[in-house]
Amino acid sequence: MKKFKITLGWQILIGLILGIILGLVFYKNATAITAMQSVGTMFIRLIQMIVVPIVVSCLTVGIANIGDIHKLGRIGGKTILYFEIMTTIAIVLGLVVGNVFHPGDFINVHSLHATDITQYMTTAKTANHTGIWGTLINLIPVNVFNSIASGDMMPIIVFSVFFGLGTAAVGEKGKIIVDFLNAVSQVMFKITGWIMKLSPIGVCALIGVTLAELGVSALAPLSYFVLLTYLTMMVFVLVVMGLAARIFGFKITDLLKVVKEEAVLAFSTASSEAALPRSIDKMTKFGVSPSIVSFVIPTGYTFNLDGSAIYQSLAALFLAQAYGIHLSIGQQLTLLVALMITSKGMAGVPGASFVVLLATVSTVGIPVSGLTFIAGIDRFIDMARTAVNVIGNSLATVIIGKSEKEFDPDKEAKYLQSIGIHK
Repeated sequence: MKKFKITLGWQILIGLILGIILGLVFYKNATAITAMQSVGTMFIRLIQMIVVPIVVSCLTVGIANIGDIHKLGRIGGKTILYFEIMTTIAIVLGLVVGNVFHPGDFINVHSLHATDITQYMTTAKTANHTGIWGTLINLIPVNVFNSIASGDMMPIIVFSVFFGLGTAAVGEKGKIIVDFLNAVSQVMFKITGWIMKLSPIGVCALIGVTLAELGVSALAPLSYFVLLTYLTMMVFVLVVMGLAARIFGFKITDLLKVVKEEAVLAFSTASSEAALPRSIDKMTKFGVSPSIVSFVIPTGYTFNLDGSAIYQSLAALFLAQAYGIHLSIGQQLTLLVALMITSKGMAGVPGASFVVLLATVSTVGIPVSGLTFIAGIDRFIDMARTAVNVIGNSLATVIIGKSEKEFDPDKEAKYLQSIGIHK
């Protein structure tokens, strides 16, 4: 008889369901919360342990294989332009949905429970003062080892690009570096496989601690806003991303089937880092050139946050409506531009989406104190926006690969067949 085996995707889903049950059973139980928080933190730290080595090794080798700085400039230009277009569409969609459905009109903001947000205030104030020039300056690492130690992704990417170009420029002497980093990446992906076997446990603990701390009751007063945000993100994935996929000759549903495990993992952990190593591996197997994958996915980790963009614009309008503040078209355009700039400057910090709101809502006259009322449900929305971010980066990788004619359709067909999808 054929041996029955539960796939990793189903294991993660079972972990998610068990985590929900544990969170409800152990609501406000300090001992259980501490245990689940510790287990979840250990899993996230295991993922964080391998993210930087994978990004440095894969990106350096990928850039070295590209070799041509003009080609790299073209790929980089296409990638940033695509990211900007998609995040702008996401922000606009959030504004349109907020204007049509008016989620803030159904809330008495003064009856909501306030949550402490002081942990985000310092970061938001710093971001307000740095501006666009400060953001650009911070892309260049003063000490790359310090950036590696702090996990600051964009300076690491900038260094890896230069290191890859330098490796290609020295010719045969650089081959030893390429071979070494290729070996490093293979070792890291092997370790990734081991760590992913623990992902159902990590997912169970992280979703469990979220519900145990906050409870379902935290969702009740803001349930319409949460539901509207989730539905808007679903529309963005199926319609906007679906249209982009169609333009480049493939179906978004095929891609969703490929990255479903990474999306569920991102949703459950609310961490893009948790899905990053597997996303790089999956997109390479899917047929995209490794040099494209290793550049687009780490860059998208900071610049292509579609789910976050939807939440930020929708939440800003929600708060304005809750306070009875009418935002004119001009003010909403100001908000659009502010979100486009600020979100790029703070994408690498913890609670980035919430920090972006802190840094931008005051520009159109929305009281910052209003954010204390939605901070309690931020974790629930963070799960959805993280999943959308991961799907968006996978889509971007395929699109850039196809635009550069560095996508192997035969490899795609074989991979889809191997996971039970027939084109």
